[in-house]
Amino acid sequence: MEDHLLTSFGTHLKSLRLERSFSQEQLAFKADMDRTYVSGIERGQRNVSLINIFKLAEALDIPAKQLLDFTVEGSL
Repeated sequence: MEDHLLTSFGTHLKSLRLERSFSQEQLAFKADMDRTYVSGIERGQRNVSLINIFKLAEALDIPAKQLLDFTVEGSL
């Protein structure tokens, strides 16, 4: 379940990023993060902290709750 959660969150983040035509590097810069960290999130390899969720939301100019509004793929 945890892997599906991280992967689904990463997929959702990527779609929000692409909707805004941001590269990973641009999003990372706006969120004050390393590009490899953003890449790891999008691939489901990072468990994102609450602080970083808010940083990403601010960089995407969306409410933080929108980042958490996604469907977990592969769950029962």
